[in-house]
Amino acid sequence: MTHASLFSGIGGFDLAAEWSGFTNVFNCEWEEFPRKVLKHHFPKADQHGDIKEFNAAQYNGRVDILSGGFPCQPFSVAGKRKGTEDERYLWKEMLRVIGECKPRWVVGENVRGLVNWSEGLVFETCCSDLEAIGYSVQSFIIPCCAVNAPHRRDRVWIVAHSDNFRASSRHGEVQSKNGEVPKRDNNAQFGNASNDWEKFPTVSPVCGRDDGIPKELDGITFPRWRRESIKGYGNAIVPQVAHRIFESIKDYESMLK
Repeated sequence: MTHASLFSGIGGFDLAAEWSGFTNVFNCEWEEFPRKVLKHHFPKADQHGDIKEFNAAQYNGRVDILSGGFPCQPFSVAGKRKGTEDERYLWKEMLRVIGECKPRWVVGENVRGLVNWSEGLVFETCCSDLEAIGYSVQSFIIPCCAVNAPHRRDRVWIVAHSDNFRASSRHGEVQSKNGEVPKRDNNAQFGNASNDWEKFPTVSPVCGRDDGIPKELDGITFPRWRRESIKGYGNAIVPQVAHRIFESIKDYESMLK
């Protein structure tokens, strides 16, 4: 399967996709430091900058799963909570890219505050927007401690499947064996995903000739590297959660074949 990400940050979704054996087609991130991190870890993926200037029509039919943690600052308790009035409210841009790219699956992520904002109106709008362009939508609130991370960090996850692929797909006609939604094995392993949290958070490398920092990040001073790294980690998703969702999608698709 193929995967692409929006608001990619340092590549949490992309890493989870790699763990699931997906091919990362493109990422879209406008900040300099995360773009360098993405280029280092996913050199074969196309790289795009400002989502407002990105036209995804060229990827129509080429992406199975499109993911995106659209900016949470408008709804986060750590922000000014301006909601849809915040200039960082970019859901409409993500929706536009979904319409251009037409992925089979969409996986969105945001803070729990999205569900409660304006009595749930903004969250319901996100879901109804997807339904209006032909997707069936299911949402979940999953804390990071669900994958044994040492913090709670509730997040809302929106998983949508294109109705256009219910009866057929690019691989030919597909039908479930009994018409029921396949069940997930909750005891399934994460494959290559790491659940070893003993070294969390990671220790910053020692500044020196062999400092452990990828050469693609050369030219960034160590204090800035440390500052940008902390910012990148803070904005990133926990990839183990996304990986579980991706594995569930794989299970669902395998049952349909």
